[in-house]
Parts: sequence; C-alpha cells; structure tokens
Amino acid sequence: MYAIQSEDLTIRSGNKTIFGRIHCPLAEGRHPLVILSHGYNGNHSDFEPECRFFAENGLIAFSFDFCGGSVRSKSSGASTDMTLFTEKEDLLSVIDALSAFENVDPDAVYLLGGSQGGLVTALAAEERANLVKAMILYFPAFNIPDDWQPSFESVEQIPETFSFWGLTLGRNFFASMRDFSSFDHVGSFKNPVLILQGDKDEIVRPSVAEKAASRYDQAKLVILPGEGHGFSPEGSRKAVQMALDWILTSKA
Repeated sequence: MYAIQSEDLTIRSGNKTIFGRIHCPLAEGRHPLVILSHGYNGNHSDFEPECRFFAENGLIAFSFDFCGGSVRSKSSGASTDMTLFTEKEDLLSVIDALSAFENVDPDAVYLLGGSQGGLVTALAAEERANLVKAMILYFPAFNIPDDWQPSFESVEQIPETFSFWGLTLGRNFFASMRDFSSFDHVGSFKNPVLILQGDKDEIVRPSVAEKAASRYDQAKLVILPGEGHGFSPEGSRKAVQMALDWILTSKA
C-alpha cells in the first residue's frame, strides 16, 4: 500500500472551470490514471473512498464536479445549462488535461462512471478511444434518453425549467436528447469494459446493463445480488476491488 497525497485541482476549459480532487501515490515515476465521474446531482466527493483506494494501490485518481451537474458542484455553470453532452465535453477536457501530466502514464488511462456519469463516460470513451485503456461502469444509465422522451409530446411542450430529484434542469437537457438513443452511439470502443450492476436496481434495470454490454466487443457484466442503484457499503467494497482488478488486468 502506498502513502498518498490528495489536493484540490481545477481544470480550465474555455470559459469553464472544472473542480476536482486528485489523489496520488507518493512514489516517483509515472502511474496509471483513473478518472471518476459522478451521477445525477452528485459531486466529486461521492467517489472519495474509491479514489483513496485506487491511490493507495498505486494509481492516480481524479474525481470532479460536472459543470452545473449538482446543487453541490464547485465547478462553474448553472444546472439549467447542463446536458448529457455538456457533461461529455467536461469529461473530454479532463481526459485531455490529465493524460498530459508528467506523472501520468499516458498508456494507462482508465475511466469509471456511475449512473448518468456512467453513460457520459461511455459516450466520452467513444471519442477518446486512442487514450482510454479500459473503462468501468457502475449501473450506467443508458436508459435516460429513452425514459424521458415520452414525457413531452413535442419540443414545444418542454418547459424552460423543470425540477427533478432536487436539481433544476433547463429546457435543453431534454431537447438535446429528444432524438437520441444511447445504444446507437456506443460500441466502437474496442477496449475492455466492465459493467457492475445491482439486481435490485429499479432506476437502471439489469436489462439495460445487459443491452449495454452487448454493444461492446470486450465487455464483462457482473450482476451484484441484493444491490440497488447506489451500492451498499459492502457492495461498494466488492465493486472497487473488481474495478482495480479489471484495471490491473487490462494494464498487463
């Protein structure tokens, strides 16, 4: 186990500032990097235990706040401007910035995302397949566009703002994915993909994870018994160990 150092890190992308926390093993040389993306109305601290675990095992780990992605976000931007696609652009900026750090092994960059962050991770990996060695998806919400599309019969019926699960969304959150199906925009990523899914998840059903896994050439789907949307403490410990094992196996 490595001693680690953790500190705040802000990445600038155009007129945006993306706040996060970076955790590094105290050892010389270059290290694998894992970038962790939170779910809907979450923030970087949701993955703090996972980040520390990865760093203690020799990886650099970075979790961050999507711009406008949460009422707790320390990144710039309003929640009414956030969409799946602005979050994808945030993640792409993070990948590009961190993969160039001197202590990062550019041939060992990994992504981990949960729920909406899992879908965003999958979309970003399609565009950075040359940089991303493998990815891990926790209960990835590929179903978000399909679930929301029936809510409004036309674009004109979408309100300017809409409050959902404690977050005020803007019109474009819904309009931008009006004719978008997640499953049509993934699958060109050819590197290993690990999907961890609870069998009691009522928000992202196991069938969604099964369909997502079927889109990839090198996907492994693990169903965790008794786990829902957001793993229990025991489930989280199992999941992060599987994630680390997946990274180390992919790195070999």
